[in-house]
Amino acid sequence: MTLKSYSSFLILCGKSENGRLVVQIDNAKLAADDFRTKYQTELSLRQLVESDINGLRRILDELTLCKSDLEAQVESLKQELLCLKQNHEEEVNTLRCQLGDRLNVEVDAAPTVDLNRVLNETRCQYEALVETNRREVEEWFTTQTEELNKQVVSSSEQLQSCQAEIIELRRTVNALEIELQAQHNLRNSLENTLTESEARYSSQLSQVQCLITNVESQLGEIRADLERQNQEYQVLLDIRARLECEINTYRGLLESEDCKLPCNPCATTNACDKPIGPCVTNPCVTRSRCGPCNTFGC
Repeated sequence: MTLKSYSSFLILCGKSENGRLVVQIDNAKLAADDFRTKYQTELSLRQLVESDINGLRRILDELTLCKSDLEAQVESLKQELLCLKQNHEEEVNTLRCQLGDRLNVEVDAAPTVDLNRVLNETRCQYEALVETNRREVEEWFTTQTEELNKQVVSSSEQLQSCQAEIIELRRTVNALEIELQAQHNLRNSLENTLTESEARYSSQLSQVQCLITNVESQLGEIRADLERQNQEYQVLLDIRARLECEINTYRGLLESEDCKLPCNPCATTNACDKPIGPCVTNPCVTRSRCGPCNTFGC
C-alpha cells in the first residue's frame, strides 16, 4: 500500500467515523425531541388531571357543605318535631282539662257523649299524623343521606383514582426526566468524542499532508534528476551516433585506400608507410589479406 492510498484510507475512515457520530447525534436529538414531546404531553395531562382534582375537591367541599346544611335541617326538623310533640301534648292536656271540666258539668247535667273515645280518636289522629310526618321526614333524610353518601363515595373513589394517576404520572415524568438527562449526557459524550476525533484526525491529516508534501517534493526532485539524466543520455546517444558515423566514414576511407594499394604475394604486410587519418593512433598495424583482390582489411 502506497502512502497516498494509505492517506486516502485514513481520510475515508475519518469521514465514515464522523458520519457515524453525526448519525448518532441526530438520533440522540430525535430521541430527546420525542421524549420532550412526551414530557409536554404528560405534563399537560397532569395539569388537566390536577384541574379535574381541584374541581372534584370543590365539588366535595360543596357536598360537605350541603351535607352540613342537610344535617342542620334534620336537626331543625327534629327540634320542630319535638316542639310539635310538646305543643300537641300541651294541647291534648289543655283539651283534657277543658273537656274534664265540661264533662263534670255535663255529667251533672246529662251525659250523652263518650268523651274518652273522642279524646282517644283525636289522640290517635294526631299521633298518626305525627308518625306520618316523622316517617316522611326520616325517609327524606335517609334518602338524602344515602345520595350524599353515594356522592361522597364516588368522589372519594374518583379522588383516589386521580391520586393514583397523579402518582403514576409523576413516576413517568421522573423516569422521562432521568432518561432525558441520560440522553443529554450521551449527546454531550458523543459531541466530545466527535470533537476529539476531529482534532485527532485533523492532526493525523496534517501529518499525512506534510508527509505527502515531502514525498511530492522528493518525487519532483527525482523526476528532475531523471529528466536531467535522460537529457544527458540523449546527448550521449547523439555523441555515440556521430562517433559511429565518423567511424563508418573512416572505415570506408580506409577500405578505399586499401583497395588502391598494389597486390603483394606476401601473406602479411606492414601498413606503416601511409598515415591512415587523424583517428589512427597506432601507425603500424598488421592487416590480413581480404577480398578477391588480396587487399588488406582494416
